[in-house]
Amino acid sequence: MDNFIVSARKYRPVTFESVVGQQHITNTLKNAIKNNQLAQAFLFCGPRGVGKTTCARILAKTINCENLQPNGEACGVCASCQSFQNGNSFNIHELDAASNNSVDDIRSLIEQVRIPPQGVRYKIYIIDEVHMLSQAAFNAFLKTLEEPPHYAIFILATTEKHKILPTILSRCQIFDFNRIRVEDMASHLASIAQKENISYEVDGLHIIAQKADGGLRDALSMFDQIVSFSGSNVTYRSVIDNLNILDYDYYFNITDKLLGQDNAQTLLLFDEILSRGFDGAHFISGLSEHFRNLLVGKDQATLKLLEVSEGIRNKYLQQSQAATVSFLLSAMNIANQCDIGYKLSKNQRLQVELALLKMCNLQAVFNLAVTPLTSMPASQEQLKKKPDSAAITPVTEQKPAAETPVINTVKPVAPVVERQAAHPPVAEIIKEEAAAEKPKIFIPNAHSPSTSVKIPSLKDVGKTKEAMAEEEDPYIKGDAKNDYTPDHLLKCWSDYAAMMKADGKKNLLTIFTTNPPRQLKPNLFEVIVENKVQENVFRDERPNLLNYLRTTLKNFDIEINARIDEVAVVKRPYTASEKFQHMAAKNPALVELKTKFNLDFD
Repeated sequence: MDNFIVSARKYRPVTFESVVGQQHITNTLKNAIKNNQLAQAFLFCGPRGVGKTTCARILAKTINCENLQPNGEACGVCASCQSFQNGNSFNIHELDAASNNSVDDIRSLIEQVRIPPQGVRYKIYIIDEVHMLSQAAFNAFLKTLEEPPHYAIFILATTEKHKILPTILSRCQIFDFNRIRVEDMASHLASIAQKENISYEVDGLHIIAQKADGGLRDALSMFDQIVSFSGSNVTYRSVIDNLNILDYDYYFNITDKLLGQDNAQTLLLFDEILSRGFDGAHFISGLSEHFRNLLVGKDQATLKLLEVSEGIRNKYLQQSQAATVSFLLSAMNIANQCDIGYKLSKNQRLQVELALLKMCNLQAVFNLAVTPLTSMPASQEQLKKKPDSAAITPVTEQKPAAETPVINTVKPVAPVVERQAAHPPVAEIIKEEAAAEKPKIFIPNAHSPSTSVKIPSLKDVGKTKEAMAEEEDPYIKGDAKNDYTPDHLLKCWSDYAAMMKADGKKNLLTIFTTNPPRQLKPNLFEVIVENKVQENVFRDERPNLLNYLRTTLKNFDIEINARIDEVAVVKRPYTASEKFQHMAAKNPALVELKTKFNLDFD
């Protein structure tokens, strides 16, 4: 008991080569030492437990080594290395800025910098948690950090670089430490287990490495805890039980139930998870991560993103083949929404259960979405057809193309289904023409990409153009398409206003009932509106209105524009004096009443 040292201290790296997962930094530092290109200040920043202070100590020892190795490592046997390892070096000073953060502490440090090193080349100052220094302490430290003596080197370490003044950052060489990869940590734990004669399972070490979240010190602390719990036998089950981690098997099983659309077993599995003391938010977050891993496992190019052991990787690959990409994406979205709303929900368990039931029925939704067209009702099948086939009357016998009269060549409309949704008046006309078994006619649409031709039915072949036009529209007589009167347009205008009233469009109804259109030129009309709001409302409705008028009057040159009445003057409210004068002009006795009782306006 007296001689026990935790693994984080016992196996702390003492050379650059033994540092785990930070090769990009250790190689740079070794090259700087070998080439004698050392800066006067270094800043090591990164998350906790990734080797910032360890690298600072190794750098300080290596700089003053009297017998530097060819690979850039310290020898560890010279007087300077021995004094550092024994903790009695006079040339390497460590300062904890968390507890020594005042101006006086920095002033004391500056006084020590003036004393040159003894027996070595450099005097090194390691300041840990440097972001804890006060504003005044930072300012007092600036000048010394910028222009220190040639023998002084400062190594600063911090977990929160954003709290350090930019003036300090600009004076340092900054090294950003990465989170240590799961594979690197698992390998390091395995090497320690072998040195300590501890049996282990690779899956168990991977769980510890994942739980550490990139911090090797956290992984070593958990490793010691598991060793004590399991009696020097680190197994997958012992790690799961001791660290209270949701087993992979739970996520694999619940995913199988979701894919099988088994609502009952899904809810029972979730109840079992809650009974073991796990939080619903922790479960739904882990389920999202599980779906993400399944999605990653569906492509060979992304397999490297799976930070799990080989056995668990095979399970992911197997289950990823049973789950479709659409299911995984939809399930991840549902889980994410549940995670967002979990803390705000008053019934948190119901929140998770509802998300699970949604996931469980995703397959049924997908199956419904891909129902083949032949299984749809006849009416729906017809609506799904292209606009050409829906708008052209079938012809069994036709004369040669040269003898077929062409009624009109215009741009085709979008499919009938879309036009019914966007333009109700046009839809009614199409229905009426279909009921009367008249030849179909296309309505021009500014958004249509191509042109189309109206083909007459067999009974119309041989009729003249004028005869067909007279049958289709009582307003059109003769061979001129402009042969309609303003009364005809006003009637269509009134009919359209009635449609607006039936649809409850009160703003449009006001425009249609207040000012009828005024003819400026043949086929050009103008509507007077009172303000900009009415102009915008009319502009939005204008395409539907033109479609209706052009179709009803069989003239596609009709144009109607809106113009704001500039002459109209907005009346200001009457004052009390003006109201009295108006009433007194009608009844002079009011003036006498006001004078007699000495009345005044409010």
